[in-house]
Amino acid sequence: MRIAFHTLGCKLNYAETSTYERQFKAAGAEIVPWGSKDADFYLINTCTVTEHSNQKARGEIRRAHRWNPGAKIIVTGCYAQMRPDEIKAIEGVAYVFGARAKASLVSAVLGTGTSSDEANAFPAYSSGERTRSFLKIQDGCSNYCAYCTVPFARGESRNIPACEVLKQAREIAAQGVKEIVLTGVNTGDFGRSTSESFLDLLKALNEVEGIERYRISSIEPNLITEEIIDWIASGTKFLPHFHIPLQTGSDLLLKKMGRKYDTEFFAGRIRYIREKMEGPGKGKVFFGIDTMVGLPGETEELFLETYNFIKSIKPAFIHIFPYSKRPGTRAAAMPGQIPERIKTERVDRLEELCRELNAEFIEANRGIKARVLFESREKDGTMSGYTENYIKITRPYDSSLTGQIVEITI
Repeated sequence: MRIAFHTLGCKLNYAETSTYERQFKAAGAEIVPWGSKDADFYLINTCTVTEHSNQKARGEIRRAHRWNPGAKIIVTGCYAQMRPDEIKAIEGVAYVFGARAKASLVSAVLGTGTSSDEANAFPAYSSGERTRSFLKIQDGCSNYCAYCTVPFARGESRNIPACEVLKQAREIAAQGVKEIVLTGVNTGDFGRSTSESFLDLLKALNEVEGIERYRISSIEPNLITEEIIDWIASGTKFLPHFHIPLQTGSDLLLKKMGRKYDTEFFAGRIRYIREKMEGPGKGKVFFGIDTMVGLPGETEELFLETYNFIKSIKPAFIHIFPYSKRPGTRAAAMPGQIPERIKTERVDRLEELCRELNAEFIEANRGIKARVLFESREKDGTMSGYTENYIKITRPYDSSLTGQIVEITI
């Protein structure tokens, strides 16, 4: 059996698709490239964060069917959870597995089991890269923010037991990978379903031999506690790189959308991390923040509150999303929906601010000694890698440096 894979959406989906690949390969399947016309199966892992995501998924399903009309198409992920009947109606689709049935996907397709909703999170990590792996530690969310379908698409917050996370971290280390990115929908909520501690997990991971660096992906500001920050800053394998969702810099809209903090708290958390982790001779902490524009009721005045707040906290990067009306969410029924042209214009303004802040961040790190984990060859004959605080460094290709951590001066 020949099978091709394609992933849409977040790093969590990439980790899960990679796990399917390993499972199918272990069962004797041959993995072929996406676009191959002789695949027997095509698996598409989907996203539903915006209507555009849904359209993209439908487009990929139809492309796969054109490549080989006789192949069976497997569709999984968040779009499959939210609109299974819509997907089943597309020609060529043989299997639809919602996000909650992911654990049984491979056995159901191979005929060794049946599809069923998972009781716990589906353990997963990405493989194939020599330097970095995305390790899933948590899934789902119980926050039910007004604009978001994640709790409906991925279910309530739940996590992989710490013993399973550690087992997978050791598997990753055995492959020679030196850096792990901890990932989840709400990563800092680890422990909710197993009554374990996120900090205890971090401490246990810190002891895994072979892994030299960890990054924490997508952690809510109220879940990265002072205790966690103090421990990371005490001298650990966890790097000065944080991805923290803001969503809006307007206190009025934060409250309206059901977020669990205000701008004062958010700014205070950023300030505390900087105080603990920055200093003479040290690099600046990399903060990536998520921001939405065009939330219902976002006047020009409220948008400027977001713009000015972001400018004041100076993140290194802004992930900017135009608000997309999602059926079934509270925000979809709210008055004050913003026209698309205004959303586009606000995205452009924040992207310009992002470029300014990123340039400022890189300039502030010049002259600092840093350690770079170099990756493989680029197409132009160079190679690149990232510093602890996620600055991309490029140099002439040297095969002996691939997968190695090298000290440089930025």
